[in-house]
Amino acid sequence: MPIFDISGDKLSAVEQKNFALEKDLQTLIEKNLETVFNCRFVASEFSTGAQHAGRIDSLALSEEDNPVIIEYKKVESSELINQSLFYLHWIQDHKGDFEIAVQKRLGSGVKVDWSDVRVICIAPNYKKYDLHAVQVMGANIELWKYRLFSNDSIYLEEVFHSSRSAASSVTTMPTENGYKNPVMVEAGKKAALTRATATYTFDERLEGKSEDIRELTATIREFILGLDESIEEVPKKFYVAYKTSQNIACLEVKGKNTKLFLKLKPSDIPDGTPNYRDVTSIGHYGTGDVEFTVSSETEFEQVKEFIAMAYNKVGG
Repeated sequence: MPIFDISGDKLSAVEQKNFALEKDLQTLIEKNLETVFNCRFVASEFSTGAQHAGRIDSLALSEEDNPVIIEYKKVESSELINQSLFYLHWIQDHKGDFEIAVQKRLGSGVKVDWSDVRVICIAPNYKKYDLHAVQVMGANIELWKYRLFSNDSIYLEEVFHSSRSAASSVTTMPTENGYKNPVMVEAGKKAALTRATATYTFDERLEGKSEDIRELTATIREFILGLDESIEEVPKKFYVAYKTSQNIACLEVKGKNTKLFLKLKPSDIPDGTPNYRDVTSIGHYGTGDVEFTVSSETEFEQVKEFIAMAYNKVGG
């Protein structure tokens, strides 16, 4: 994935390099968690105690208040995924430790939502059998690949995001030598079970709604997902989130309209824009400070440019 400098009408390839230390990658991400993943930093090198004898590289809280585990490697390594799933297993059994860390860092008023745990692995590359292994894990694991360039640019690409598979599928997981890793298997079972009890569907958001609202919602959904094949649809209890590294838009289906909450600043919206409301200080489901109420496909036409703007600002 080369990148090029533009000088007039000439292109020159930018040389790739790597971090001198793995800690340099970790520090860069931790200092920019909100920009990259829209997460709040909780802890670095978090000890799992004498018995487990491990240290979680980074702990964070997602924009939806879910726990986030981040592990890094500056070289291709299967150890990265093994460690991440080991820590996923650990955190499910030590919720109190994580909640105390959150309260110390973010304040006692922050409540953790345990309906999901997000695991992020960041490395320059992954082996093919690692990609196969995570496909059958139930965990919400994301594999991100990075490239560092000599012009001080970094490129991050999500190369895998596990589907919400059933816990039973975990038992078929192979490893490099043909044997199952019991830590990975157990972690996957636990994560799959957790997700199975807290998984919602897009169709549930449409139950009891009129045909007009169903068609309008389908139109909105098609437009958002059509912006980029990497956009993920994540149904929640009260809304549906559309995200890449972080939420772009959240869709809430009502009886007579749909509400869209976009990852934009109110200052991005021109004065007099119809069907818009600044909800920065107003409680609502979903994330985003910009709300559009859409009652028809004609009204939705006026909102499309702002959805595309939110997508572009998040970074695609």
